[in-house]
Amino acid sequence: MGFHSKLRAAWSTSQSMLCVGLDPDPAQMPDSFARVDQPAYHFCKAIVDATADTVCAFKPQFAYFAAQRAEPELERLCQYIRDTYPDVLLILDAKRGDIGPTAAQYAREAFERYGADVVTVNPYLGTDAIEPFLSYPRHGIFVLCRTSNPGSGDFQSLDVGGQPLYAHVATRAAVEWSKIGQCGLVVGATYPDELGAVRTIVGDMPILVPGVGAQGADIDATVAAGAASDGFGMVINSSRAILYASPDADFAEAAARQAVATRDAIRQASNADQQVNASTEMMPGANRS
Repeated sequence: MGFHSKLRAAWSTSQSMLCVGLDPDPAQMPDSFARVDQPAYHFCKAIVDATADTVCAFKPQFAYFAAQRAEPELERLCQYIRDTYPDVLLILDAKRGDIGPTAAQYAREAFERYGADVVTVNPYLGTDAIEPFLSYPRHGIFVLCRTSNPGSGDFQSLDVGGQPLYAHVATRAAVEWSKIGQCGLVVGATYPDELGAVRTIVGDMPILVPGVGAQGADIDATVAAGAASDGFGMVINSSRAILYASPDADFAEAAARQAVATRDAIRQASNADQQVNASTEMMPGANRS
């Protein structure tokens, strides 16, 4: 099963567009983990077990493991997710981008070492740096397009031939890269207007949407701007708001409650959006094609 098929199945089975980001920060984990061997693994495993029934995807963030010399813990975590929750999409958030031969090694790392279904990549080096990731037919990429951070517009919004740069990335992904392999885009929930513009360009291509939760993006605006024609189409990520919902021994239970609340808010927004669309289609003179 390829990345797109697995994601569609995950949306259908879970009826959720929520993704939980796994960013294990020792400074924010409960104090008890300071006395545990492989703390990043055990903390994230507890979060995964507590939230798996509310998500379509998990997204471990590579830097949080690498900074702790915990790559073996990341391997173990990815193996655990694949074995225990095989229907949940596994996204490695590594934002790789390098020349072709080096990109081939990054692809090997993501898909063979960690077994990720998808990896995030930076398109700045162009098509030849993207192609090695797309040579794995069962796997795919989420290409950085309009990211959620405040400084993203420094370059991503620059006018290039009458369009912002992020629109060129979206077009290239939809027209060229999607013919080479399976890809989606990363567009932040913090910029709903741009999210809507990208959705118009790429049709029903999947979009990974960070920015909900600690970054404060509005869920209703996100769903209204980014939903695909079937009401899904997005992998809406929340990390810190779920991971660190409690600093105490009940951290996993608190994470589960926050995940349920976030999933339900997304569902409510999606249902409201579909009702609005249905009402619009039934208006006299509306285009029903």
